[in-house]
Order: sequence, then C-alpha cells, then structure tokens
Amino acid sequence: MSAVEDRLAELGLSVPEVAAPVAVYVPAVQDGSRVFTSGQLPMVSGALADTGKVGTAGEGLVSPERAKELAQICALNAIAAVKSVVGDLDKVERVVKVVGFVASDPSFTGQPGVINGASELLGQAFGDRGVHARSAVGVTVLPLDAPVEVEVIFHVAD
Repeated sequence: MSAVEDRLAELGLSVPEVAAPVAVYVPAVQDGSRVFTSGQLPMVSGALADTGKVGTAGEGLVSPERAKELAQICALNAIAAVKSVVGDLDKVERVVKVVGFVASDPSFTGQPGVINGASELLGQAFGDRGVHARSAVGVTVLPLDAPVEVEVIFHVAD
C-alpha cells in the first residue's frame, strides 16, 4: 500500500474500485505529467449514495452537511480514478485543481462549504501536496440527479 492509502486507512477509508462511467468517457486520462479525472459522482458500490438538490429551506432537500460527505465520496472516487492510471498514489506530486458542482436549490449559496468535503479529504490524503486551486459552482441539475460532482487535476511524477 502507498503512504496515501495508509493515511486513508487511518481515516477509516479505503480506495474503492473505479466507478463505472455512466456515459461514453473514461474515469481519468493522463497527458504528460497531468492526470485529469472525469467528473466523479458520489457512487458507492455502483450506486449513488444520495440524490436530489442541496439546500436548507425545504423538505426533500439534501442537507449541506450530507452534501459535504458526498463531496468526500466524489474525491475518494477521483483518487481511485488516478490510481487506475498511475498505479501508485505516491506518484502524485500535487493536487493541482478541484472543480466541484453542487445541484442547488435556488436559495442555496453554500457551495464552497459543500466542496470543502472534497478539499479536506484530498488534504488529509496527500498532506501539503493536496493543497489546490478550486472552483465551487452551483448548478440546476447533475447526472442521475446527483447532489454533487467533483473533478480533479493531479500532477504526477514521470
């Protein structure tokens, strides 16, 4: 196991199997020293962990706290995707950029807090190499009615 996987194990987490694509794409692609993940949904064992819009003022909404947990699952799936391309997670020299999408109720403006779930996990897994640039975007709807989606760009050793 890599040092990254050891840190995840200390958090009670493990790198899952790569989430199967829901359309025509691959989970990650390497171009030189960069690995770009496709948008990762909060898939657990082949199924979405939750569905719906994120918000605080209405019945049937996914809470921001739950959405933050789902963003962490997305980041874990991104880690699995990069591992499928490079083999050893210790080859990751830097998490460069995270883009997070939050399917938001129209009144919800807490997208950065939701995507913190992904950012915090990447920091815990990769330490200083996990500090990254980021965007957190509110959207109307995501594939399969997912509450969150996260894509990550990694810099890896040759």
